[in-house]
Amino acid sequence: MRKLASVIILFMGIVISGMAQEIDDRGYKVKVGDIAPDFAMSLMDGTKVKLSDLKGKVVMLQFTASWCGVCRKEMPFIEKEIWQINKNKDFALYGLDRDEPIEKAQKLIDATGITYPIALDDGGVLFEKYAEKNSGITRNVILNREGKIIFLTRLFNHEEFAAMKKVIEEELKK
Repeated sequence: MRKLASVIILFMGIVISGMAQEIDDRGYKVKVGDIAPDFAMSLMDGTKVKLSDLKGKVVMLQFTASWCGVCRKEMPFIEKEIWQINKNKDFALYGLDRDEPIEKAQKLIDATGITYPIALDDGGVLFEKYAEKNSGITRNVILNREGKIIFLTRLFNHEEFAAMKKVIEEELKK
């Protein structure tokens, strides 16, 4: 009987542990290995881009907002160390400004000096395809040429940023 109870407790621990991994503690609904949820985005110049049309390119999605201090800190690094180095390769980078009017997004661009394209995520609808509504930003999603998620970040730290850059670099070599 004790052996059965031990097995049941062990099984419940595994189930609960598995559930904890499904509910990403960083607020992600997606995980590495998933095909990225498709969406259409409107860039600030009015251009429409559909994520699935970017297959064949390595893609970086950066969820951001003007009120996010961590985003403001990270964006110049993305500009200098990722965008400027890879923009002429089979690489696409889009910042998705979460639920703000174009004027606020423009102020963010001006304040950070970025040149990569920004899309407006009205109502945070695109964000919610990837993360829980009330979870925070900044976060980056890296996709391989087939549209599969190969790297996820949350917040900004130099070690994770360096690892993300390496993943992008390695994927672009393929």
